[in-house]
This record gives sequence, C-alpha cells and structure tokens, in this order.
Amino acid sequence: MEFLLATGLGWVTACGVYLLLQGRSFQVVLGLSLLGYVVNVFLFAMGRLWMAAPAILGSGAAVMADPLPQALALTAIVIGFATTAFLLSLAVRGRFESGSDHVDGQPDPSTGGVANSEGEGA
Repeated sequence: MEFLLATGLGWVTACGVYLLLQGRSFQVVLGLSLLGYVVNVFLFAMGRLWMAAPAILGSGAAVMADPLPQALALTAIVIGFATTAFLLSLAVRGRFESGSDHVDGQPDPSTGGVANSEGEGA
C-alpha cells in the first residue's frame, strides 16, 4: 500500500511540475493546485489514519488519533483555495492587460500575433 501511495504522489507531483513549466498561465495555476493536493495527501499519509481511535481528549486508550496532521491539512486546503482564486484572478487580469495568456506576456505565435478576437495586435 505504501508503494502505491508513494507512486501516486510521485506521478501527481511530476504532472504538477510539468504543468508549472508550461508557458500559459492557466496551466501554471493548475500545476500549483496539483502540487497543493499532493502536499495535502502527503500530510494525511504521514499522520496515519486510525480507525475507531478516540481523539486526543480520550482517556485510557492505547491508541489515540493525532489531530495535528488533520489540522495542518485543513489549513493547507483553505490556504490553497484562496491562493488558487487569487492566481486565477491575476491570470485573467494579465490576459486582458497583455492580450496573451503566456506567463512572459508575449503574443501567441499560433494566432499570428493577434491578441484578441477583434484582430488587434499585442
């Protein structure tokens, strides 16, 4: 089971890094989101999932669930959602400001340098 989890985390990390290295802003945002998901799953895996274990407030139990990884993952989910929303708003603003969704602001060569549907160049 550990090998399957490690392989899955590795593949999703590789996909996230690949998307981060793309030239378009939406792929970069998607890559950052994938890396955030990988970190969350990694935090859950490191904290282990205990079945029928009492919370840390339980008394006299041999095995208690550790709430710290769960709290860290919940915080990471909230921060990741806010960061993704902020990056998407920046990507949309950059698209309308520069006329291109490339991260370096260069016009798209596949459209012949045409920035938008009206035919205005960048």
